[in-house]
Amino acid sequence: MKTINNTVLITGGSAGIGFAIAKLLSEKGNQVIITGRDKTRLDSALSKLPGVIGYAYDVTKEDEVDQLIEILTKDFPTLNIVINNAGKAHLSRLTEEVGIFQKAGEEMLTNYLSILRINEKLLSLLGAQKESAIVNVSSIVAFVPNHVMATYGASKAALHSYSQSLRIALAKSTSIKVFELMPPLVNTDFSQEIGGANGISPVQVAEDLVQALESDTYEIHVGRTAQIFELFHTSPADALAAMNPS
Repeated sequence: MKTINNTVLITGGSAGIGFAIAKLLSEKGNQVIITGRDKTRLDSALSKLPGVIGYAYDVTKEDEVDQLIEILTKDFPTLNIVINNAGKAHLSRLTEEVGIFQKAGEEMLTNYLSILRINEKLLSLLGAQKESAIVNVSSIVAFVPNHVMATYGASKAALHSYSQSLRIALAKSTSIKVFELMPPLVNTDFSQEIGGANGISPVQVAEDLVQALESDTYEIHVGRTAQIFELFHTSPADALAAMNPS
């Protein structure tokens, strides 16, 4: 798939992985639109992203998503790439904490259900383009969980399953390609609660995504994800142990 002259929507684009992707794609000559829940942070990001357009919308709220869809349909009729990057993560020690149900609900809504909804609402617009793509930002824990991020991992596992099914379904009747970006731990503000300081740079994630788009590599195993994925297929028990060191 071409990575220039596209019209790209990136949710959660005001920081971290989303910001890095927005910067790289904009520099390559794409029209980039980002969203973020925090208007102050969004405005700060836009000041560092010349040519990028931003809207302060929360993708977990259907009325705000509908407003965004209306703007995209009217003002960006050539939209052909949607990158679902907005996410939510909590540490969840299942045997010790209270509030697990609430945390899991927030993660499932943000990391899975909201993505399903925005994709559903944009399918007709994407399908009208000659070449288009959906990128769902998943995680290494989509296929090998970490026990202190159990509910986050479950939401990403749901997204992984959905992404595979969506890819098959759309390939039967449309030209929409479905990619799944699967980073390991990334050093972003978003991930600090879960040890992000030890993670890789979001720039590496953005660069790997662009390379995968260019080569039509639909499952993108960034950094350590590739190693864990291979280990998972040769020895699931060893992969689980590697993700849950004692």
